[in-house]
Amino acid sequence: MTIAQIESRIDEIDADALKNDLGSFGCALVPSLLSKEACAEIAALYPEDEKFRSRIHMARHGFGKGEYKYFDYPLPAVVATVREKIYPLLVPIANDWNERMGIDTRFPEVHRAYLEQCHNAGQLRPTPLLLQYVEGDFNCLHQDVYGDLLFPLQMAVLLSQPGKDFAGGEFVLTEQRPRMQSRAEVMPLRQGDAVIFAVRNRPVKGTKGTYRVNMRHGVSRLRSGMRHTLGIIFHDAN
Repeated sequence: MTIAQIESRIDEIDADALKNDLGSFGCALVPSLLSKEACAEIAALYPEDEKFRSRIHMARHGFGKGEYKYFDYPLPAVVATVREKIYPLLVPIANDWNERMGIDTRFPEVHRAYLEQCHNAGQLRPTPLLLQYVEGDFNCLHQDVYGDLLFPLQMAVLLSQPGKDFAGGEFVLTEQRPRMQSRAEVMPLRQGDAVIFAVRNRPVKGTKGTYRVNMRHGVSRLRSGMRHTLGIIFHDAN
């Protein structure tokens, strides 16, 4: 899959459907964002330590069981392209959410300008990551917050093929609503599918106005095989 093909696929995303799903559920599916070949190319990078800035063993930190690696700059071309080209599609949603939640921050139209803001604030470390799960691994419900500057949406792309490479390992999103029971969303993904979802909060319209709900995401226990996922976070880390 060439860079031009990836850019073309991003251009095909239905922005209205994306906004509606994110507004209704806090997550949205982008089917077939990456080809099978592109997925394999990214997953094959995992053993190449020189392309990453750090490796995290989840169990050591109480994050779950499994591991992931943060890419270093310069990012691989496919990863950099997806991050840069998806961002402008999400900016109107992010700015609308912040306005509705009473948050003053507004985001620039291009990702390069937003990264400059992050770096000026001391958030210099790249956050795109590659996750690897084997049988018995899981990812606890969490939020990917790495500093004061936070873009309210992020993305994960499933690189492995369910039913062939692995079983189990479903993407799970929970919504903690004030004075109500929490709601769970399970997103079935195929190889190459992406899910875009809320990082921390999203606005919900209630009978007395708009309020914030708290969002967390994770991955259920892998029952067999190996699962790779590409994570795209738009703010950098301090």
